[in-house]
Amino acid sequence: MAHWLDGVIKEKRQWTERLFSLRIAAPLPGFTAGQFVRIALDIDGEQVDRPYSLVNAPHEPLLEVYFDIVPGGPLTPRLARLEPGDPIKVIDKAAGLLTINEIPDVDHLWMLATGTGIGPFLSALKTDEPWQRFKKIVLGYSVRQTRELSYMDTIAALQAARQDRMVFVPFVTRETPAGAIHARITSAIESGLLEARAGIALGQDSSHVMLCGNSAMITEVSDLLAARGMRRHRRREPGHITTEKYH
Repeated sequence: MAHWLDGVIKEKRQWTERLFSLRIAAPLPGFTAGQFVRIALDIDGEQVDRPYSLVNAPHEPLLEVYFDIVPGGPLTPRLARLEPGDPIKVIDKAAGLLTINEIPDVDHLWMLATGTGIGPFLSALKTDEPWQRFKKIVLGYSVRQTRELSYMDTIAALQAARQDRMVFVPFVTRETPAGAIHARITSAIESGLLEARAGIALGQDSSHVMLCGNSAMITEVSDLLAARGMRRHRRREPGHITTEKYH
């Protein structure tokens, strides 16, 4: 049976008119980077909750969630109106298998995200484990417009600390900014552009791919990787692809 913890909003950050982050003080027991929790508010006499991946690493004191407003949704518009000091509910146990400890040993880890799917990858990259296990990590982050590339300060700090180990590849699909790939992740895989930018091959012998975000991206990328002999990872059947779907 789920138990709910009383939390308090400590910080709020608005990235765009629809993208927000909340930092929450709540007594959540230990969790593994990459996991998610359920967040709840009382709305019109009913508790409404949804799952959100944690952006913070386990050693950071405040829980952090990153979300976009779902038009007509019951919860996200209310979350966006919260301010520091407001109460919020957090479930008492994190869940999810989008975690580094679930991944088989390989040389290269690819983390490919759309939109708010970047959150769990940042949580993991702020810990020591991925840097102890992989020779190179490629972080791909796809958005529609440049201003939707949130957490760039965090990503820049990670790159500065791991210059020889981390490759960051931004994708912007509706604009053509310098330094970003103007294409969808799927197109960049098909054309070879993603591998060219990363400077390493994406294949079953050397790579594991973590996917988080839009369901269509996850399905399409999984199909492209299957054509390379890569399959979904399961505990009883080790593979090459680990996913978390938000839609």
